[in-house]
Amino acid sequence: MMSLVIILLVPCTFGFVLQNNSIRIRQVYQPPAPLWLSHRSSTLEQYQEHDDEETTLSTKQLVTASDMTTKRSKFIRDAVAVTLGLSLLPSSVHAADLQQQQQQQQQQQQQQPKEFVDLGTQAPAPQGEKEFVQLSNGVKFKDMRPGSGEEVVKADSQVMIQVSGRLLNLNGVSFYNTKNNNPDGFGAVPLTIRLGQGEAVPGLEAGVIGMKKGGIRRIIVPPDLAYSKYPNLEPRPMTANDQRALDSVVKNPRRDATILFDVALERFK
Repeated sequence: MMSLVIILLVPCTFGFVLQNNSIRIRQVYQPPAPLWLSHRSSTLEQYQEHDDEETTLSTKQLVTASDMTTKRSKFIRDAVAVTLGLSLLPSSVHAADLQQQQQQQQQQQQQQPKEFVDLGTQAPAPQGEKEFVQLSNGVKFKDMRPGSGEEVVKADSQVMIQVSGRLLNLNGVSFYNTKNNNPDGFGAVPLTIRLGQGEAVPGLEAGVIGMKKGGIRRIIVPPDLAYSKYPNLEPRPMTANDQRALDSVVKNPRRDATILFDVALERFK
């Protein structure tokens, strides 16, 4: 009987011991993670580090781009300021420069004939001088020197004149001067025209009538009696630059094409 009990207990005890050892082994031994799982974890870490680096680089690029935009904007502002003649100095210095420019402009205006200050057909006489005489067609003239003799230029006379033409709208820019007509070096050749034959602009012809030999007369011709309607009549510009200056006014409808002629009558018949 005792032997039977021992035989039955031995397997049970051995089974219990094996079970306890198995539990203990399971608690102590933890099998390593699969190779593919560890490789995946390492790859994810690398991706995360790469993303962090890209984020840092993008941030630096944005900062650099912002700095470049700021510098470019400042450069454009400076360029515009220089182009427009705006001073980048303090306001006090800028005010002094502006005042100096205004003084220079006033001096230039004082040096120019009074007619150039008023850019139109209005031409007030300088102080101490007589007013312009206005004809019925709108031409104005004033004798700067009366001339001599009893005879005067008539509507059908042939005249030889030294003449200069200037643009009132461009502050007296010259587009014609017989002084430049000196081909042989012996003196300026006068402009010879026969009045009433359509050789010269009508305003100039009307302003010359009544002059005496040796006289000097200033004539203001409105656009419709000058080159706006008669671009091919005398006095015609002698150079391409003079022609461009005249065209810049005559061919621009927004500009006043009033002409000022200074005429010196050498002789007539």
